[in-house]
Amino acid sequence: MDRVDVEPELLRWARQRAGLGTDALASRFPRLDAWERGEIRPTLKQLERFAKATFTPVGYFFLREAPFERIPIPDFRTVGNTRLDRPSANLLDTVYLCQQRQDWYREFVQSTGGDPIEFVGSAQPDDDIPETAARIRHFLGFDIEERRRLSTWTDALRRFIGQADAHGVLVMVSGVVGSNSRRSLHPREFRGFALADPIAPLIFINGKDTKAAQMFTLAHELAHLWLGSSGVSDAEALEIGGQETERWCNRVAAELLVPLYLLQAEYAARAPLTDELSRLARHFKVSTLVILRRIHDSGLLTRQVFRAAYAAELDRLMALPGGDGGNFYLTLGARVSQRFARAIVSSTLEGQTSFSESFRLLGFRKMATFSTLANNLGLGF
Repeated sequence: MDRVDVEPELLRWARQRAGLGTDALASRFPRLDAWERGEIRPTLKQLERFAKATFTPVGYFFLREAPFERIPIPDFRTVGNTRLDRPSANLLDTVYLCQQRQDWYREFVQSTGGDPIEFVGSAQPDDDIPETAARIRHFLGFDIEERRRLSTWTDALRRFIGQADAHGVLVMVSGVVGSNSRRSLHPREFRGFALADPIAPLIFINGKDTKAAQMFTLAHELAHLWLGSSGVSDAEALEIGGQETERWCNRVAAELLVPLYLLQAEYAARAPLTDELSRLARHFKVSTLVILRRIHDSGLLTRQVFRAAYAAELDRLMALPGGDGGNFYLTLGARVSQRFARAIVSSTLEGQTSFSESFRLLGFRKMATFSTLANNLGLGF
């Protein structure tokens, strides 16, 4: 039986890159421990199966050492103000897929005579924060009072996404890679990213995060688009030291969602902090972390109290279940963006895009799925 001369370190690297322990793969690869120790080599068929199980291009296993992979856009992710260097296979594949969708949509818009979108790159990092937030709010039609009247964060997020979509932004929300429910995206690795483009601006939001946190991520990534700046980030309301772009985007996002003058008018200083966090989060339809940030910005919490309260609240929120459930056909539009879904379904029905290309970018394989999606979009045939 022919075996492949693969470096054991490459096998360990591929497994760790996929975020998998040996126990998770033991049933399919009972000799994995021996492979990683270099005591025995896998066959070619075993290696191909292992590559598929770890979401790794099989050609990587013929290298002499593991490649150093970088996200193909600026990486602003941090943990404790320390940059994260190693992206997971799930994050990388999500960025690659969104870039492919963006490329397709850009060509589609250009072929139909579409114009560049005016706001992309219209701001500078030294622009005034309240003025910039007010411009974004006005451009999108973002009404704080309307948002307050919405009953849930889900309604508020859906409304916010719809406003961005109406102005040409592809907003994709998913908690998995493509449509693969076995490849979950973890908010602790990233919360979202922006792919700035004057024709096809795209925002991806990690759907495993809470709806309130997704509100802040969308606001943060919109600020990136206003700068004309791509990037992947953790988009927390906590200040990020040493990264001017992220600090600016965080401050604009916070002011966009919770204008400081409104927070100061609403805040009841004598009420217990936890009660105020819950009340104001419901009022503004944002996360309690954003409210904490804004109370601190108002000078009503010391830095020490703010950081302690923020850490405790973050731990509480991260223990909550995320989203991305529900009817597949209803969530598919959100996963790939309603704007993108309408465009590619229309193009496919008109014969401009092949069904195979459409299925690949939409993330399914069956004609029946395409037909149902088309009907849900009002484009049935």
